[in-house]
Amino acid sequence: MRISRTVQEMPVLPKESEEYKAAVVEEPGKISVKAAEIPQPGEDEVRIKLQGSGVCASNIPVWEGRDWFNYPVEEGNPGHEGWGIIDAVGEEVKGFTVGERVTGLTYNAYATHDVAKPENLVKLPDFLDDKPFPGEPLGCAMNIFSRSDIKKGQTVAIVGCGFLGLMLVQLAKSKGAKIIAISRRQFSLDAAKSAGADECIAMDDHFKIIEKVKELTHGNFCERVIEATGKEWPLNLSIELTGERGKLIVAGFHQDGMRNVNVQMLNWRGIDMISAHERDSQKYIDGIKDAIVAIQKNEMDPFPFFTHSFELSEMEEAYRHLTQRPDGFIKAIIVNHG
Repeated sequence: MRISRTVQEMPVLPKESEEYKAAVVEEPGKISVKAAEIPQPGEDEVRIKLQGSGVCASNIPVWEGRDWFNYPVEEGNPGHEGWGIIDAVGEEVKGFTVGERVTGLTYNAYATHDVAKPENLVKLPDFLDDKPFPGEPLGCAMNIFSRSDIKKGQTVAIVGCGFLGLMLVQLAKSKGAKIIAISRRQFSLDAAKSAGADECIAMDDHFKIIEKVKELTHGNFCERVIEATGKEWPLNLSIELTGERGKLIVAGFHQDGMRNVNVQMLNWRGIDMISAHERDSQKYIDGIKDAIVAIQKNEMDPFPFFTHSFELSEMEEAYRHLTQRPDGFIKAIIVNHG
């Protein structure tokens, strides 16, 4: 015999007339905001009234256009950095209730609402109540940091100081490492300095950078190098900066074709080259939980680096900032009001 649920456990569904809004990439470089019937969670899903979503650099190919994408893109896609408040719960869901604030892995987060499986969500503690919290990139940073195996006293070069690189500067510094930050924009280098970098080098001349790092490390180069750009030249630069039996951690998302890589140097120095991306969703959830702990322990502070916020109706402008990276820009978030 089935036992009835309590009132608190019963799913709360919206009126059928309610609508939601979602950004749609109609074609490369063109976005519309569409209103439609609000999505309903399945029996094993919850629905989140999204407070916002981060804007990820991995979205750039969809925005710019590639031959393998079909347009228009699904509503709310490729937003995957959402956070918000649960407003509907499927009948089979346990452990989550309406009104709880969550983040996690949802895949249509450029919208006012999205649905997710409970196992892909993390509850946000009270100390984050007034903070934006795009969980996926923070979990990603924690997972990369874990794979990097950074120890006190090591010299760590971080190549590329966008949002991800800056989180890794903070985390590596919390371990007592010496940090060399290398980035293209002066604003990013200034941000890296504020995040704890000991040395900052402009990413302008391949051989000058190598000589500078060689000088700073007395010819030994770095025990750890984290490449966080997703580009070929910085990847090969990162190989050159890694010392004998060091570890090169590929954190950048290499999404635009094949790479010519200096395998000779990898072989000669006995470098361990680690691709730190995860495909297991549970690894991301674990990383998000670790990120919450790291923030609470003051080992990571992402909030100063959410430099720009936009509404859904301003998605095109958000993408322009993401691709052009004007002075002062680190990371954009989409914020829903109401």
